[in-house]
Amino acid sequence: MKDTTCLIAGGGPAGMILGLLLARAGVEVTVLEKHADFLRDFRGDTVHPTTLELLDELGLHEEFAKLPQRRLNSVQIPIAGGMRTLATFEHIPGRYKYIAMVPQWDLLDLLAHAADAEPTFRLRMNTEATELLRENGRVAGVRYRTEDGAAGELRADLTVACDGRSSTLRAAAGLPVRSWQTPFDVWWMRVPRHDIDPAGAVPVLTADRFAIMLDRGDYWQCAILLAKGSDSAVRQQHPVTGILRDMAAAAPWLLDRVDAVRSWDEVKLLDVKLDRLDRWYTPGLLCIGDAAHAMSPVGGVGINLAIQDGVAAARILAPKLISGTVGTSDLARVQRRRAVPTRVIQGMQRIAHARAIAPAVAGKLNISNSANTPLALRVFRRLPVLRSLPPYLVARGLLAEHAPEFARRP
Repeated sequence: MKDTTCLIAGGGPAGMILGLLLARAGVEVTVLEKHADFLRDFRGDTVHPTTLELLDELGLHEEFAKLPQRRLNSVQIPIAGGMRTLATFEHIPGRYKYIAMVPQWDLLDLLAHAADAEPTFRLRMNTEATELLRENGRVAGVRYRTEDGAAGELRADLTVACDGRSSTLRAAAGLPVRSWQTPFDVWWMRVPRHDIDPAGAVPVLTADRFAIMLDRGDYWQCAILLAKGSDSAVRQQHPVTGILRDMAAAAPWLLDRVDAVRSWDEVKLLDVKLDRLDRWYTPGLLCIGDAAHAMSPVGGVGINLAIQDGVAAARILAPKLISGTVGTSDLARVQRRRAVPTRVIQGMQRIAHARAIAPAVAGKLNISNSANTPLALRVFRRLPVLRSLPPYLVARGLLAEHAPEFARRP
């Protein structure tokens, strides 16, 4: 490979949006993605209103509308045998009053296709960044390895690590990480959905199980919370069919499919992490997205925070990359811009972990009937203002980023 101006390691949401925006500014940019395609069950499939607005600004609305998707505009909860609306997105400001549930691989394909139209953009699949190149006390690019075992080097004026929460480049740079304990892990599985089922997002809480069911049309995408580190023991001691049987105790409309999941192979584990870098950069290298701050799945905000990081980085860095003057102070500007939203969201997630999730996975919280509904939750359900606040923070967040002028298209 020939040298490039900006090298992006990782073709996830942060990497692809950054690559697209920089290419539209005329920056020579190369994205390295270690897989052959994007077709994997990422499960980070929530596209929030701020990202939907960004796609409008980039001229991608019509193409995005063609993707298979469901709209999540409310959160319902089963109480006393019925469904109660816990929260709604109808009062949030802006054009989009819903979260679009779209397979992440479709979104990434859309961004890659748009970027391919730019002459300065290159995407190299089956190519993994494995080490950092260093020259004169700064990062000068990466060593890479392809699927067939070939190795090489690629130099760049700036390297951006977008290679996820287990970032190889972050580790290679030795950037200090601040981590917080999380009380839970997550099982992911699919359950058939019927047209007469509730719609939207449905929390299901029993004495033994806490799950979030996300409406994906013909199936439910189920996130089932369990105590941290308990996965192996539970798999050995309990049949997989017990999961849905427990959930049906609070959501009786699941009774006709309690045997839908027949093997533990159908249940995937997410090791939940919550961390962030104290400093997102070192000379010649910037970390964004999960490489800079691994988010809890609470709120489903990780993908959108990563995209917002990419937009801010493109706006701040594109002029400097074009002029060849990008320096450490510019990388620090990116972190300063994105640090507050990251800290606020992670702070909210830590509160949710301690106040709601830890008691739930310990079996100390049960709202399957109205008598057991905590007073705070009953008040929350009855006051429209309170019902609108968490949806606003989830849907809109803080410091929403907009496409820079050089990247906008009609």
